[in-house]
Amino acid sequence: MQRPDLSKRGKPKAAKPQRAQSVAPTISNAKPARHQYTEGAGPAKLPAGEGMRLQKVLAQAGVASRRAAEELIEQGRVEVDGRIVVEQGLRVDPENAVVRVDGIRVVVKKDLVHIALNKPRGWQSTMSDDLGRPCVGDIVSERVSAGQRLFHVGRLDADTEGLLLLTNDGDLAHRLMHPSFEVSKTYLATVSGVVDRNLGKTLKAGVELEDGPAKVDSFALLDVNQGKSLVKVVLHEGRKHIVRRLLEAVGHPVVRLVRTDIGPVTLGEQRPGTLRVIGPGEVGALYKAVGL
Repeated sequence: MQRPDLSKRGKPKAAKPQRAQSVAPTISNAKPARHQYTEGAGPAKLPAGEGMRLQKVLAQAGVASRRAAEELIEQGRVEVDGRIVVEQGLRVDPENAVVRVDGIRVVVKKDLVHIALNKPRGWQSTMSDDLGRPCVGDIVSERVSAGQRLFHVGRLDADTEGLLLLTNDGDLAHRLMHPSFEVSKTYLATVSGVVDRNLGKTLKAGVELEDGPAKVDSFALLDVNQGKSLVKVVLHEGRKHIVRRLLEAVGHPVVRLVRTDIGPVTLGEQRPGTLRVIGPGEVGALYKAVGL
């Protein structure tokens, strides 16, 4: 079973040429900064010549061109350390400043890495394997050899494929995995049997497992073909094999399982065994999801 894919008479007057206007970009549909974070101490005063101009920081982070970044600042959409900045030329410390655009965190530290990996079926989620089995470490070996210490955000068992997040920000990785932050994970599961359309109500209410009750945030039946069903499961729990155990407990053992989303980051058309550097908008949304 395949994934669902997913006129007037007369001579018209010549129009007067207009100057092109640059448009400041939006990295999210959040409200302008002034409506969100206003309680911080504000940016620290740096000695002359130290740090980096704010518009350059935004440009290097991939948020906007330098000119468009200046427009973002003029519009009051940029915050540094909890205070809105409207003056141009402010110098900030990229290593320590907390910068937000439209309320979304912008990661400006150059050494921070955020990667989306499509783990192939049959591969281990570990960075190394004593038995010589293929593992995630094989895919990122060049980065590790170059000195990057990468944490994987949660694990997928060998038979489960799909999205893994890798980062060298340990605090972010810890929060994304901690159940108290309720970061959702989305799975597509091919299961045995024809799923009743009311099964979602049961799974949302909760199912008793050997280590306690578990429930999904949402459930959808997508397709039925040749005695198998394709379903979409969204939950924020991180217990071992939780999706497989939930579906087996209701009489539908999993034949194939793919994780497609972690919070705001989606697998999309990324091929198995490939890496993708996560864009600034997605990274900012990840930090916002866990309160960073």
